[in-house]
Amino acid sequence: MRGTTRTVAVAAMSAVALLAAGCGSGDSDDTETTAAGQTGGEITVRGCNPENPLVPSNTTETCGGTVIDAVFAKLVHYEPETAAPKNDIAESIETTDNQTFTVKLKKGYKFHDGTEVKAKNFVDTWNYAAFGPNAQASGYFMEPIEGFADLQCAGTANPDDPCEGFTPPAKEMSGLKIVDDHTFTITTTEKVSNLPVRLGYSAFAPLPDAFFADPVAFGDKPIGSGPFKLDSWTKEQNMVLSKFADYSGEFGAKLDKITYKIYQDADSAYNDVIANNLDVTDEIPASALIDDKYKSDLPDRNAQKEEGVIQTVTFAPVKVDPNYADPKIRQAISMAIDRETIIKQIFNGTRVPATGWVSPVVDGYKADQCGEYCVYDAAKAKALLDEAGGFKGDKITLAYNADAAHKEWTEATCNSIKQALGVECVATGVVDFATLRSEIGDRKMKGMFRTGWQMDYPSIENFLTPIYKTGASSNDGDYSNPTFDKLLVDAAAATDPAQANQTYQEAEALLAADMPAVPLWYGKATVGWSDRVTGVKITAFGTIDYSSLALK
Repeated sequence: MRGTTRTVAVAAMSAVALLAAGCGSGDSDDTETTAAGQTGGEITVRGCNPENPLVPSNTTETCGGTVIDAVFAKLVHYEPETAAPKNDIAESIETTDNQTFTVKLKKGYKFHDGTEVKAKNFVDTWNYAAFGPNAQASGYFMEPIEGFADLQCAGTANPDDPCEGFTPPAKEMSGLKIVDDHTFTITTTEKVSNLPVRLGYSAFAPLPDAFFADPVAFGDKPIGSGPFKLDSWTKEQNMVLSKFADYSGEFGAKLDKITYKIYQDADSAYNDVIANNLDVTDEIPASALIDDKYKSDLPDRNAQKEEGVIQTVTFAPVKVDPNYADPKIRQAISMAIDRETIIKQIFNGTRVPATGWVSPVVDGYKADQCGEYCVYDAAKAKALLDEAGGFKGDKITLAYNADAAHKEWTEATCNSIKQALGVECVATGVVDFATLRSEIGDRKMKGMFRTGWQMDYPSIENFLTPIYKTGASSNDGDYSNPTFDKLLVDAAAATDPAQANQTYQEAEALLAADMPAVPLWYGKATVGWSDRVTGVKITAFGTIDYSSLALK
């Protein structure tokens, strides 16, 4: 989901195979507390400003995504520790050819407004997400469904608004059919062997009839079908969730209430946890990582785990900033970044230098896909920049959101680039995550900017298709390579897991030649909590598992 952000998966695996796959190479030390805790009560956790109103199909970032995952149930639920998929609203998802899927729903599953979740809710929601004029950021995830193309906008004179003066020929995808109240079918244009695995992503969450009556108002007070419902959202301050009394799923929670307190920086949240004024923070500031200071600050109140997350730096689209158009310039910048030193000095070893664009926790990961371009070499970097004719702009810029712990590492990254290339590099803070994402999405952000990816669903494909395929929802740099796109299609259709992995790896290798984004490091989630709570678990996605959280 999520541009920042699940282990053991491969695109061609079936959901059954994934259930048996087990955990990846994540660090299993200190990933949870041991006491079961009591039932009921309320806690506070660190929150941040969502980019958009809370509509699942229009949320592709973690600030909003974390709340949406608590509020909205999906067909499939991912097990916290392994990310293995397990049916949730779905009674079953069956296929004989990986192209036509029959979905049967559990009866009696309720939305927070008391209405029942039915097949119509899924079909209507997915059609709404896919319909071009609705401009849903995650609408792209519906692309495999037959008839998706007929809902898209094209052919206008305004490249920034392809829907201007244009009405798509259809409003409903031909590949979705309602069989009865609790059954519908999905037909895809091509074979998609991992479709059941994808259906646990929030973009596929069903919406109640109330959404379609007023989509704008709905985003501020969403009605989901998950274990928690949103009671209030005070912008810039907090979001309050309470347990949904009529929740009938298998993945409920112990707590009665969760309040997300919105912070403008990681240090403030961290200090509040130390003082027991905040119960959980999912981010430890760089200052507390040095020499493992957080372990002494929060003895027996911290945990760390490898996660399906990668940190990257993306270049603005060429039409926005042509100074970075030459791949050699982008490759030179990548070679000029001393990842190991930054990780040691800023993160105290709590990151792993990236050698490609896919997280190591995913089955099918191949090391060194980036090759020499992800290895620090100041001399080669400078020579490559000179070969490209030098940098034509006044200075290299790297934007980051200032409401989280990014200042130190972005400044260190810029210093490394400046020293190696002899070009001024400036790290610039943007007030908060929502503002940064808005400027990137509106194609107003020049230079380089901080990006990251927390996997949406457990598949190697998820680290490639949504970010780098032409026109993809999280393709912030507007990267486009027809050969890359074709390899993704071929891999998705493969029925042999090994062949699918190999084809995805071939696609990933092309990114080294084009360098649309610079891989920096793979993530380890580090969290801290107050002495009031227990049962803290870090999921394979690097998030907090709210179902296990409890008061002591």
